[in-house]
Amino acid sequence: MPQTDAPRTEAAPRARLGRWTDLRNSAAPHARLRWWTELPLILLVYASYSAGRLLARGDTSSAVHHGLEILRIEKFFHLNAEHPLNRLFTREAWLGVPADFWYASLHYLVTPAILIWLFRSRTVRYRAARTWLMTSTFIGLIGFTLLPTCPPRLLSPGHGFVDTMAQYSSYGWWGGEASAPRGLGGMTNQYAAMPSLHVGWALWCGVMLWRYGRTPAAKVAGVAYPLLTTIVVMGTANHYFLDAAAGACVMGVGLLLTPFVMRLADRLRTGLGARFPRVSGASRGAGSSIVSAGCQTSTGERIPRQRESRTGPGAAEPGASPTDAGDGAAAAAR
Repeated sequence: MPQTDAPRTEAAPRARLGRWTDLRNSAAPHARLRWWTELPLILLVYASYSAGRLLARGDTSSAVHHGLEILRIEKFFHLNAEHPLNRLFTREAWLGVPADFWYASLHYLVTPAILIWLFRSRTVRYRAARTWLMTSTFIGLIGFTLLPTCPPRLLSPGHGFVDTMAQYSSYGWWGGEASAPRGLGGMTNQYAAMPSLHVGWALWCGVMLWRYGRTPAAKVAGVAYPLLTTIVVMGTANHYFLDAAAGACVMGVGLLLTPFVMRLADRLRTGLGARFPRVSGASRGAGSSIVSAGCQTSTGERIPRQRESRTGPGAAEPGASPTDAGDGAAAAAR
């Protein structure tokens, strides 16, 4: 009918645009996600990310060399916005102190908050969004390993950068050596600057707010949060502009890989289900009254009622009704 075909034709572009998140045909979750399985998974990924940063320290001289090369490239293309921003944040404490709090705190608060919001109110979209974030994080970890980079704040003073977190450390909970809590700076990899996952995670949060937020304020926050984070990471001399650009590129690659990662996860789940049929069969048959060999359970039963009577195979159990015995018994009674 023309009346039904037209809306479908108009909705086709929007359906294709949102396919990476829905993936309902091939990569939809087979079971409802539970917080007690999601939380350990997220903690495991974050622990792997943190441990990987510690292990991928790299050589200091090569990290400084990489940092200076990035700075030369930026100067050649006139992209070195870090210098004017860093001078501004160093000179104006009312900008530098909030920027340091922003850098040291918000990615620990906003990213988990967005994940929880998606899990609770956008469940259909949550799995793809979580997979995108985790895939991109692992790609960033590869970048830390292959390209250790000295951030601007750790270059020699002759390059014109000031570590604002060290300058304003008396205002916050962080120490002068890193954005970690005081006394824990030695447990961080300060050369994990390329790519900037501060910017990458902020971009992910912005996309989620823009795409799924229902209020104008959410849309504005979706645009402002990644932009302000990019300014903060450069103004505090923690990242170069190219670090921020690389963080955005990593998120783009993670977005492209998300459907493949989800399909791989589904195949692994299917393979495990085939290898352990009892577990998979129990989950699939949870809503069915058929247990095994055609036996049925009555309402509220977990084990099928014994069909055979103590007195004989055809006798009914005293006090039992066709309803108690199940559909098969009811049919036989008729």
